[in-house]
Amino acid sequence: MACVAGCRCCTERRRQSSILYSILKSEEQKEAARQPPPPQEPPGPGCSCGSRRRVALRSPQVAGKAASAVLVKTLRFVKSVPCFQELPLDEQLVLVRSCWAPLLVLGLAQERVHFETVETAEPSMLQRILTDRRQEQQGQQHPQSSSPQLPSAGEIQAIKGFLAKCWSLDISTKEYAYLKGTVLFNPDLPGLQCVQYIQGLQREAQQALNEHVRLIHRGDQARFAKLNVVLSLLRSINANVIAELFFRPIIGTVNMDDMLLEMLCAKL
Repeated sequence: MACVAGCRCCTERRRQSSILYSILKSEEQKEAARQPPPPQEPPGPGCSCGSRRRVALRSPQVAGKAASAVLVKTLRFVKSVPCFQELPLDEQLVLVRSCWAPLLVLGLAQERVHFETVETAEPSMLQRILTDRRQEQQGQQHPQSSSPQLPSAGEIQAIKGFLAKCWSLDISTKEYAYLKGTVLFNPDLPGLQCVQYIQGLQREAQQALNEHVRLIHRGDQARFAKLNVVLSLLRSINANVIAELFFRPIIGTVNMDDMLLEMLCAKL
């Protein structure tokens, strides 16, 4: 969807070359070979320390570029939906800012994007204290905000578990489209004005999914329920985790709201 001519928001935000596009067009940087982490004993029964360990992408350039391509493809899909185009720009922004992460994870599943992670060494308590003190001396009011919070092993496992669930169901292109429509048109978000209209769109997406499943999977009466389980699993996906995992390693600190606005106003 092209922006309305004279849209002040678009003209101010649109840039000749976006950060995201430069990632997609740039060549993948060669990474130094990493030694695999030493084997560690599994945590004992009932121990949650393993799920709290911080992890990072094994190949951040490759995985980040793949996620960036999926994000562009996802926004292109969203902007191609006629009912979405009819919404005012501020309503579009509310929807996209809320659902970009679950839509991206659905896109990763649809494109069958695989990624591996490695454990990272966290700074000691003394290192954190010294770093915070040094930043305070430099006049930073919130030193803790400058340090990235790497995702935990448990958070990554939730993402991988979701991908595995989607792949086990062998979800079709149409089913992915209806699932994305259900996620996109969320009438429960604060700040929406066209609540009833958006609620109707979400209901239509669910009905279309149900009818498609009954037509194509007549022998699997539980498939519609299984697909709704997929939707429920998306609620555990944290947008900050997705941004830290896929985008911070290659872009640095990025304001996803600004990036989404730029992509929404651009011709993808």
